[in-house]
Parts: sequence; structure tokens; C-alpha cells
Amino acid sequence: MFAVRRPLVPAVFLVSSVLIASAMHARGASGEEPKADAGASTAPTTTTTAASAASAAPAPSNGTPNAHPSSPSSHVTITTADGRTVRCREQAAQPFLIRGNWFPKSKDADVIKAGRKMLEDSVRYRTEKYGYFEGFGNPKANAHPPKFYAKSTSFMGMPLQVHERIIPALKCVEAALKATPAGDEYKPRAAGGIRFKNTYRGVEVSNHVYGIAIDIEPDKNSCCGCVAPWPDHPLCKAKNKTVWERMAMPKSWVEVFERYGFYWLGHDVLQDTMHFEFLGDPEKITETAAL
Repeated sequence: MFAVRRPLVPAVFLVSSVLIASAMHARGASGEEPKADAGASTAPTTTTTAASAASAAPAPSNGTPNAHPSSPSSHVTITTADGRTVRCREQAAQPFLIRGNWFPKSKDADVIKAGRKMLEDSVRYRTEKYGYFEGFGNPKANAHPPKFYAKSTSFMGMPLQVHERIIPALKCVEAALKATPAGDEYKPRAAGGIRFKNTYRGVEVSNHVYGIAIDIEPDKNSCCGCVAPWPDHPLCKAKNKTVWERMAMPKSWVEVFERYGFYWLGHDVLQDTMHFEFLGDPEKITETAAL
């Protein structure tokens, strides 16, 4: 997500692409300062090895992801920077980290309170796991800001910078895509990762500032629930279009991402089709591969 979404919901790093920079500017909101490029290296932190990928479960449609059962006969492995071969573990996004659960469409006081509790828990969790972002959470929970943990890597040939803890998850997605026809279905040119300024307002903080979210080709993958000028985008104005028809990215990519702990914000009211965020458990991304 590149900009403040909606006034009702209290609520970049960019690669070297003029296209991405212009798309970011187009997604700006009134009163929001422009995002500055952070610079990136193309050096990957891990390398992938070919393996057959298991079939993905259907993408969630109700804000809570389905569990993705792993296949005992097929798996994905990656090689880490220190030369170890590890197996990618499939996992779903953790429900309390999904923004759609923080603001339930209900007038029930208990339901609303439960949503706010999940939001508070998500800030605490992200601070502990990924770094303290000023104004959100307890600085005693993490001695460093998220940018301290930011590392340059690559995903499907695109350089970007993210939190070092989710690089293995991205590499798992990359390996799974390359092991199936999905890897040839779509060839994005640019992606953005960490940014150092919050683009949400109020009580929300973007997962981009934690370095756990990426945006893929914002000029081709729309965000029809975002602020102007997105509602006027031809893809958003077209009637009877499903969210899947409002983006260039194929559904197969979404399904693969969601097998490895990522949540696609196309499921959200924002219909942010470019945006994936790692909401799995960073402790469970990989396991030792059997010899």
C-alpha cells in the first residue's frame, strides 16, 4: 500500500524504477508528504533450489485465510546465505494481524472491543518481532527500529529491501513460483518493500514500515478502495469487474504467496491488489530439510 487509504480507517522503499515512483505519487493523499526512495542492492540474501510445489488452497474471501495443507510428496526448499538447505513450511496468516479483523462491521460493543484488542496485540507483536516504530508500541520491546533490520534482496529478479526475517519467506514464494507454470504466467518489472514513513493515519501503522510488506507493479495492480485518484482509474470504474479482473497479476501468484504466510490485501475492503504482507510466524518459515 502506498498511501493513506480512507479517513474513516485510521486508515518506500522503491526500486530504481521511474514507473514505481510515478505510481506512488499518483496514490498520494491530500496533506501526505511524498515518499523518498531508499535505494537498494540487487544482491540476494538467499538462493532458491528447484522443487515441485504443492497445490495451493483457494484464496480466502472472508478476511480470514484458509489453512494450506502441505503435501507430503512435494515440497519447496531454499538455500540460505550460509549454505544450508532448508525446507519451506506452509502456514496461513495469523488472524489477529489481518487489518480487516481490527475494524469489524458490527455495532456490537464486544465485537468492536475484540477488534481493537487484536489491533493492540498486532502492534505489540510487530514491535517485538520486527522493531519499534516511533509512536506505536513500547520502545522497550525492541531496541531498534525496523529499518535497522532492513536488508537488500531480490524477488523474481526485482531488487527490493525488506526486513531480514521475511527474506526466507519471499525466497520460498519465489522457489514455489519457479517450480510451477505460475512463474511464467507473469513477469513484473518492479516492486517496493520497506519504507521509513507511516502512510496510515490514526491508530494504524503500515506493514511497509516494518519491512514485512511488498507492492508489485502498482501501475498494473490496482487499489480501488484507496484514496484519489484510484477510484477514477479505468480498472476501478469498470462495472461488474471482480477484484481479480482489476489487476495484471494472476490468481496463481496470490495462491502461492498465501501458502507461505503472506496475506493479500486484495481480500480487504481496500482491494489493494498489488500488496502482500507477511502475517505468518517468522519462527516457522523454514525447517531443516531431510537428507
